[in-house]
Amino acid sequence: MKEAASFRVRKSSFYDKESSIPFKVSRSKISNFLSCKRCFYLDRVVGLKEPSMPGWALNTTVDELLKKEFDEYRKEQKSHPMMIKHNLNFIPFQHKDLDTWRNSLKGGISYLDEKTNLIIHGGVDDIWFDLDTKKIIVVDYKAQSTTYPVSIQSYLNSGWHLSYKFQMDIYVHILRKMNFNVSDVSYFYVCNGEKTNTKFENKMDFKSTLVPYKVDTTWIESKLTEMKKVLNLDSPPDIVSTCEKCAYLKGGKNYF
Repeated sequence: MKEAASFRVRKSSFYDKESSIPFKVSRSKISNFLSCKRCFYLDRVVGLKEPSMPGWALNTTVDELLKKEFDEYRKEQKSHPMMIKHNLNFIPFQHKDLDTWRNSLKGGISYLDEKTNLIIHGGVDDIWFDLDTKKIIVVDYKAQSTTYPVSIQSYLNSGWHLSYKFQMDIYVHILRKMNFNVSDVSYFYVCNGEKTNTKFENKMDFKSTLVPYKVDTTWIESKLTEMKKVLNLDSPPDIVSTCEKCAYLKGGKNYF
């Protein structure tokens, strides 16, 4: 095992308030900021590195298979059966940069927020096209396994899924800044691993549910301004009582 590092070493990961170069902030880092300003500051300004985690292999596999499936309909510009099932006059959106938009590490979708000099970016799972309104629709694939059926209300009202809604808000905001005509309604394509089978037999059955979500982008610009102010602070914000990471770091420090 290699020696663990406490701090990041890649300079582009650190914010320098004296620099005029735009600083990149990912959608996931914005979510971190919304959860805890102190942890966000320690990460982006101080460079404190969070413990690494293994990837979500099963979730990633579902994502990749869904992308391949929808790409087949994209080539033919035909509606997917899930669209037909819900009487949606949609087709998968076709664009030369779609593969880049899907990969946040290779660019993703992005724009420069001139007020804050921050580049806001992220990677979408898929984009559909509404043949009636001529608007694009942001779609996010979600894989899970619960014992109860997925319903629209329970899914959207879950406290654990609040970050999912923020994620959609940000994606729509970015694409609008990229001058695309984007629908207010986005969709979570939720694939729930069924636990009702009596045997495994080297397979898992999934039941897919399409969950519509009406985005709210009104909060984003004010939060970006607030985030810029936090980045420019000379010291970290106060500890947040609801943050588990803050509690963990504080507990370790106080013990010794």
